Amino acid sequence: MEKQETQPKEWSQKSWEILSKVRQNSPLIQCITNFVSMDLAANTLLAAGSSPAMLHSIDEIPDFTPQIAALYINVGTLTASSFPAMKSAAEIAVKNGKPWVFDPVAAGCSGFRLRACLDLLLLKPTVVRGNGSEIIALSRASFGDTKGADSVHESMDALEAAKSLALRTGAVVAVTGAVDIVTDGQQVIGARNGVQMLQKITATGCSVTALIAAFVAADPSHAFEATVAALSVFGIAGELGMQDAKGPASLRVNLIDSLYGIDQESIIQHAKISSLS
Repeated sequence: MEKQETQPKEWSQKSWEILSKVRQNSPLIQCITNFVSMDLAANTLLAAGSSPAMLHSIDEIPDFTPQIAALYINVGTLTASSFPAMKSAAEIAVKNGKPWVFDPVAAGCSGFRLRACLDLLLLKPTVVRGNGSEIIALSRASFGDTKGADSVHESMDALEAAKSLALRTGAVVAVTGAVDIVTDGQQVIGARNGVQMLQKITATGCSVTALIAAFVAADPSHAFEATVAALSVFGIAGELGMQDAKGPASLRVNLIDSLYGIDQESIIQHAKISSLS
């Protein structure tokens, strides 16, 4: 615990180091994500220096997935026909020692969706990233009290659910909101970067999960730190992009530009990362 109390500057430096690895190595990230988010998720990965592959076909997964650096699965536009590809890709990623990151979009809005998410959790994701309502639904294995993909809970409302889910699954669990929370069931770190207008741009949550996959791919032995770093860097890019934004549309463009151009000084100056344990 004593080490955590002295870490804000160390977290900033670590965030820059992992982003630098992404830029140097350009990890290949397979994204099985929803139709709404594909464009922004792919451009987020490209801006950060990663290489996105929006490959969904179950027929290609046995050949392609072993070659990737990390897998990103998002159930936003889940169907009975799309689920087998998700499950197959996760199984192959685990078999080949590849990290995979899970975004359980609207996990609590239907029994079908919840069962699919719970099945995917059995395949040992490296990281689970969701909003407060999604993480609570997964932790309780129950649906209801939902607003589609939007959260009816603050991130801090899901803290205990996140810790429980992390302990049960072995995954790093991230809950995004006004304060982004990351936990492994024991330690809890909060990242306070970002701007409220990001909520007015569809797929920003999906895109930060894709970025987490790239950061974990760049430093797979430190998935916890990589998750914190990705959330902070994405939030800082939003803050920088907001400086000249006139509304959600211009912020969306500026977000990508800011992520592409973000430098060490900006991360050291703006990162707001601290222990919540």
